[in-house]
Amino acid sequence: MSASLATVSYIGATILFILSLGGLSNQETSLRGNLYGMIGMTLAVLATVFGPQVTAAGLPWIIAAMLVGGAIGLYAARTVQMTQMPELVALMHSMVGLAAMLVGFATYVDPEATKGVVGAAKSIHEMEIYIGILIGAVTFSGSIVAFGKLSGRIGGNPLLLPGRHWLNLVGLLVVIYFGRAFLQEGSGMTPLIVMTVIALLFGIHMVMAIGGADMPVVVSMLNSYSGWAAAATGFMLSNDLLIVTGALVGSSGAILSYIMCKAMARSFISVIAGGFGTASAAPKPAGDAAQPAGEVVPVNATETAELLREAKSVVIVPGYGMAVAQAQHTVYEITKFLREKGVNVRFGIHPVAGRMPGHMNVLLAEAKVPYDIVFEMDELNDDFPKTDVVMVIGANDIVNPGAQDDPTSPIAGMPVLEVWKAKTSIVMKRSMASGYAGVDNPLFYKENNRMLFGDAKKMLDEVLTVLRA
Repeated sequence: MSASLATVSYIGATILFILSLGGLSNQETSLRGNLYGMIGMTLAVLATVFGPQVTAAGLPWIIAAMLVGGAIGLYAARTVQMTQMPELVALMHSMVGLAAMLVGFATYVDPEATKGVVGAAKSIHEMEIYIGILIGAVTFSGSIVAFGKLSGRIGGNPLLLPGRHWLNLVGLLVVIYFGRAFLQEGSGMTPLIVMTVIALLFGIHMVMAIGGADMPVVVSMLNSYSGWAAAATGFMLSNDLLIVTGALVGSSGAILSYIMCKAMARSFISVIAGGFGTASAAPKPAGDAAQPAGEVVPVNATETAELLREAKSVVIVPGYGMAVAQAQHTVYEITKFLREKGVNVRFGIHPVAGRMPGHMNVLLAEAKVPYDIVFEMDELNDDFPKTDVVMVIGANDIVNPGAQDDPTSPIAGMPVLEVWKAKTSIVMKRSMASGYAGVDNPLFYKENNRMLFGDAKKMLDEVLTVLRA
């Protein structure tokens, strides 16, 4: 493939990636957006593999690596459950960071990479290497820790070291000092190694300091980091497509992080500085004002089915518990049955429901729930007073009235779905354990709330059986 044809292919791939991002911004066009992305990536890979920069001797190695990577990806796609998608995404982000690190070191030790590059151009190239490895190292170690937290291998408690901000500042100053040393002639590999170690430690410290309830923000934040790492790799390899693609991913991830923080009434800096959250399974009141009052009123599947049968308007609020129980298909069957009976059924999605952005939307789409009855939090909150029944399936923090009523709560000010304003709310949970933020939920003790205890899939199957009887 000639250089001009490769360039044209890169331009085509860039356009397809932009169209992909545009398509993914809407549920109705998301399938088309995914298709654009796959075609664009195929075009980019083919243009790179058969481009002028790849020699005949290196082609077999590249094809072998692609076959191995493709086999691993195919296996993961077929075996990883939807509930494991957040940790899989975090793991994929770590691979991007690792690739940026390895490319940076390889570029530095490759004499051909700097052949004929002198003066200011050489300094700029070395700066690209230094910054690329720095971003890659932070992304790699941070993503590994995020994977551990999301998969339960690491606890959700934020690790807040004494003087952690000073530690970060000292680390930054050391990185800047060794960066200056690296740009000096004949500095060798030592500054790169020292910086890499500090960056790896910073990535670990940064994510360890973030609590469980902030993990959706972490996933989107690491998505942004992986994009900037890819862009840095593009600069090191003088690959325009990598630069553009990395910038697209990095900027879109940053915007998503901002949206997620806004949905939690938190600043991005406060999340990085240390989030809230606890790994404890026991309910933990956030303060004296958060002490629950009243009694829990349990219901069974038959009573739940009767409430749904008599309702004219129903809102379903899915959470991580629905994902764990794989109950989305039964939820769809209940929704289909109720809509056939003339019940107005809608879904309310909180931006941070689940463990990653869009987690609930993906699950509902998998179960063939119609797009036009899935609404965001802001679109439904005003309608809850006119709703007969709200079913909360495995959600906790996103429906916690303490966010509005208790200024001492760790989630104070966080926008929530105001399900307690409905005529009746039904919360499905396995137990009275607190949510991922470790905060007790006063909703459970409201007079108009009912608790349906048990596995979501099992209980919803029973509800569906009663409805059909």
